[in-house]
Amino acid sequence: MGHAHGLAHGEEIRAYADERIRLAGSRFWAGGEIDRVDVLDIARSCLPAHEAHSADLYAELCGLADGAGITPEEAVVVGGFTDFVDTVRAVVGGDHPSEVQEDDCTAFIVPDARSDGRGFYGQTWDMHDTATPYVVLLRLRPKDGQAALVFTTTGCLGQLGMNEAGVCVGINNLVATDGCPGVMWTSVVRDALLQESATSARDAILDAELAGAHSFLTFDASGDGHMIEAFPTARPAVQLADDALVHTNHALWDEALARQDTKQEDLMVNSTRRRDRALQLLDRDGIGVEDLMAVTRDDEAICQVSVEPIHIESSGAAIMRPSTLDFWAVWGLPSQNEYVHVPFLS
Repeated sequence: MGHAHGLAHGEEIRAYADERIRLAGSRFWAGGEIDRVDVLDIARSCLPAHEAHSADLYAELCGLADGAGITPEEAVVVGGFTDFVDTVRAVVGGDHPSEVQEDDCTAFIVPDARSDGRGFYGQTWDMHDTATPYVVLLRLRPKDGQAALVFTTTGCLGQLGMNEAGVCVGINNLVATDGCPGVMWTSVVRDALLQESATSARDAILDAELAGAHSFLTFDASGDGHMIEAFPTARPAVQLADDALVHTNHALWDEALARQDTKQEDLMVNSTRRRDRALQLLDRDGIGVEDLMAVTRDDEAICQVSVEPIHIESSGAAIMRPSTLDFWAVWGLPSQNEYVHVPFLS
């Protein structure tokens, strides 16, 4: 699977990898200038953790690299950049400069009770606007394990998705002060998508040797859901109850807040505004897929448009209903593009 991915998108992956390796070594991301050799040395130090985490996913990562004509350490950078820069800063000892702090994604779980007995997972996927051209949807059919639909970017094993057992996994980016050589979040997403329940997906996230910080959300066809603020040295979590769970890009619990890097004031305001707006829109009964599409298109707070100086935009979005294996996805700004219903089986 990895080789097919790398072969199909080799030119894009090589260009994307070069850009991200350059950024990872810049003073803006690393907190101090380091050259390409040093960046790749740090990435190479993460490879043993990937192999220990999952031999199959490590093989897929190496296959992707081979198909695209890059090295496995280059694949670590292109596929796990937002965690990798946490690791770089930990090695270099630099700060996370405000100029490049990201404000990525509004994610939500709508419980069965709020959606006529058939709950949803959904989110925007927000990133620097240069990432939008690389957004793709993968249909994965491993010989051993759950088939899945995975929203991702070229060169990345997976960023969010749903498997054939009806397990949904999604994320938001957080910024860690405790980054270290470890497993990039994209491999953790894919490992969680091999599980048969939201609880086992949560446990896979809790057990991973993380390199950086993300919030992870898991949801399944039984209506069980979880939200984890996963830092390398802390993993507070909560279980879905009667109301929607919503996460954006700031930690909510003290254990995670103690490990979160200082967030630029306007980005903190934006993250808080997006979460509050989503909670407001989801505070009712009878929620359907059209309502959730409207949430991702909300121009008051949630659907982000690239502006100076941050250049973050909603590069796409996905909505999943695990009880029926329905999957809807949109490329680019949800407010300007149409959702496509993607059949789980071709």
